[in-house]
Amino acid sequence: MDETKEPAVERPKWDNKVQYLLTCIGFAVGLGNVWRFPYLCQIYGGGAFLIPYVIALVFEGIPLLYLEMAVGQRLRMGSIGVWNSISPLLGGVGIASMLVSFLVSLFYNTILAWVFWYLFHSFQDPLPWSQCPLDANLTGYNVECVKSTPSNYFWYRETLNITADIDTSGSQTWWLVVCLASAWCVVYICFIKGISSIGKAVYVTSTFPYLVLTIFLVRGLTLPGATDGLLYLFTPDWQILMNPQVWLDAATQIFFSLSLAVGGLIAFSSYNPEKNNCERDAVLVGVINSATSIYSCIPIFSILGFKANTAFNSCQMENILALTNKFEISDQNVTADNYAHWLQYLNRTSPGEVASLDLRECDLQTFLDESASGTGLVFIVFTEAVVSMPGSQIWAVLFFVMLFTLGLSSMFGLIEGVLTPVHDLKLFPRWIPKELITAGLCVVSFLTALIFTAGSGNYWVAIFDSYVGSVPLLIIAFFEITAVVYGRGMKKFSEDICYMTGRRPNIYWRACWMVISPLMLLVVLVAYVAIQAQTRPSYSSWNPAYDQFPKGEEKQYPDWVFSIIILLSVLPVIPIPLVATYRLICGRIRKSSAPADLNPYCNDGFEVETQEQRNQGA
Repeated sequence: MDETKEPAVERPKWDNKVQYLLTCIGFAVGLGNVWRFPYLCQIYGGGAFLIPYVIALVFEGIPLLYLEMAVGQRLRMGSIGVWNSISPLLGGVGIASMLVSFLVSLFYNTILAWVFWYLFHSFQDPLPWSQCPLDANLTGYNVECVKSTPSNYFWYRETLNITADIDTSGSQTWWLVVCLASAWCVVYICFIKGISSIGKAVYVTSTFPYLVLTIFLVRGLTLPGATDGLLYLFTPDWQILMNPQVWLDAATQIFFSLSLAVGGLIAFSSYNPEKNNCERDAVLVGVINSATSIYSCIPIFSILGFKANTAFNSCQMENILALTNKFEISDQNVTADNYAHWLQYLNRTSPGEVASLDLRECDLQTFLDESASGTGLVFIVFTEAVVSMPGSQIWAVLFFVMLFTLGLSSMFGLIEGVLTPVHDLKLFPRWIPKELITAGLCVVSFLTALIFTAGSGNYWVAIFDSYVGSVPLLIIAFFEITAVVYGRGMKKFSEDICYMTGRRPNIYWRACWMVISPLMLLVVLVAYVAIQAQTRPSYSSWNPAYDQFPKGEEKQYPDWVFSIIILLSVLPVIPIPLVATYRLICGRIRKSSAPADLNPYCNDGFEVETQEQRNQGA
């Protein structure tokens, strides 16, 4: 790529290489590594899921990561400036990345507000989600809580105060508004001096999660039932690989996990010196991100195995107590070890009396099958497991501080993906301090995100999570890689790589950039849209009046919400064709209105005329 002229104001730089790597790793390693990847491993055959995941990492994830780091470092601009430099027709790609970063940051920081709320309550003894509250008359426990579980009740009622459907917005919950404001204040404080303050913060936000995961790993492996959880997780089911959905989810997971196409990585790499080995950086960040996903599975599923084992033992003890009381069996005669033999004997001798007890079916595999992802895994399943652990307050505090630092380091990249293009485009006068622009962005984001603090806010977070960060990112990434390789040209891009790293990209990188990665992106995009188009989108609502409560009631989105879903999927990428069309029209107008060349030193007209005269004479 062409060398850019030195700007009037010197571009900020990282204090050292460690700050840059920690920032990129913190941006890539986010909440999805903790609550999405383990869930996919669980439902898709355990260890078998790693095969399509690694293939997607090698041929899609790391090549795209390398490409973004390379163009940002070479051109030393944000996403809009980079794509404008490569081709003015591609200016919309940078705007699309900026819009996606803004929209994703809205709901992402709302999740941090929820984490704040749980963190504040983690210091209570006992934990508030460990038992049901009393009802209004103080004569018994709350009915909604008794029908579900204390952790469900604390999440849906005392945290979200959720409505029964998305049509009923409900009122703003003041405690979530306060937590949301606190979360945006923390983001602003970390961003107040740009990469200078971010570079200091990442020493904590990018390393602390690994410390906590290691602590949970040691504690989790010592819990009873941990082996059951790990065996369930990593026992491969090879038949599942015949399901195309597994390959599609593996490709999308590695793509979204690396935080590609949102502009943050381009912005971070633009603060590097031009001569820096970005190839090594890309491989390092990609491998660490995926290794973190696998590493986080071990403590999480060892603890979930403990939870399943505890629930299994509790189920058996309830049945043993019922049998002991019904048949007046002496205490300690029926134990967990001989429970199955006793049950078989009583079913044979007194089948009617046993049936009247309505015993629960206790199967460890059933408890292990209770999978959950996203907020369900973090705020319901895992909090239930923490309650059963000795010293539950300590583990709860550690867990939610880890989640907050994970989310905060990802927020750095999302906000940088908005601010860097804004600064590069000089949208504001130079006399306005950057701190004021950052404050303005945080205030606007906070006010916009208030929609998520209403009673229907959780439903809207799910919509933004599912549709803003899916199709738009795949489209943006496809335009990025095709623009660099086919628009700019592989030869010129190879020269840029050679200038920065000292060597040209090998056959693996060239094959991925020119054929494999664009083809994989196109296949994933088409397959994803085709699957989504087959059925109308639906959601699971928390409705205490539902006859199968506490099971979620599946409802289809109303038409007006469906229209917003389409808008969220299309709106971020609309700038791509709009800018290209605008530039083409302006170019044609400028070309057609250009005056004729009246250079007195040009004799072309005389020569042509003379030649014509000669031809006529001949």
